Amino acid sequence: MFGRRRKKSETPQKGTSDEFETEQDGQDEPQDSVEADSGDMAETGETRVKLPPAPRPDGPWDIEEVTEPASGRVDLGGLFIPGVEGMELRVEVAGDAIVAATVVLQDSAVQLQGFAAPKREGIWDEVREEIASGITQQGGVIDEVEGPLGWELRAQVPVQLPDGTGGVQVVRFVGVDGPRWFLRGVISGQGAVQPQAAGVLEQIFRDTVVVRGDGPMAPRDPIVLKLPEDAQMVPDGVQQETVEEGSRFAGGLDKLQRGPEISEVR
Repeated sequence: MFGRRRKKSETPQKGTSDEFETEQDGQDEPQDSVEADSGDMAETGETRVKLPPAPRPDGPWDIEEVTEPASGRVDLGGLFIPGVEGMELRVEVAGDAIVAATVVLQDSAVQLQGFAAPKREGIWDEVREEIASGITQQGGVIDEVEGPLGWELRAQVPVQLPDGTGGVQVVRFVGVDGPRWFLRGVISGQGAVQPQAAGVLEQIFRDTVVVRGDGPMAPRDPIVLKLPEDAQMVPDGVQQETVEEGSRFAGGLDKLQRGPEISEVR
């Protein structure tokens, strides 16, 4: 169980939850309410504070904030992903829909996935807690830290190696709340352990443009992607990676499974 956002130097404090859910005179007004589970508070002595999305001065960007979203980016419909020399772009599917894309650069990768979110509050705090709970239940180790992209989870996840033995994969879960959307990234490979290798992947995450659309979507529904018109898929020997129900926020952990690939972007 994770408490509210804090740096390691801070002392945990009890808190309440602020819900931003009322509308009066045509304007959104905050209304204070306490929604903490009494059992959780008794166990941890604190609860998360629900907050509206924080400012994003360095991105990721909403489609309304960018003049030319397709300039230097790959158009996947729901996401415009920056193109970097030598990168491979892989897509993951859930059923018949493309819901995530992974940028691979040498020995590092970042998986990007957008979700619908409530209008007046972010979901990254709750999502971090859910991811952490799932990984610890699998025997993994989680550390919540304030990194270059804000609050993130750094995880050591048990995996099965190609020779059948057990091992550990280090991954970073990053996320940013935007206007009615949430963008989650999973950084793996050398980018998860070496800051020098992570820099380009972090910049790709920052410079991604999210297209939520105006249609109704339930909170946490994935933003569906599409292939570029000129995409060339790898024809043989590539197995589609499916995103299982219940693991949508923690997907992208197994680099041994590869989704369909789009040709290199140069």
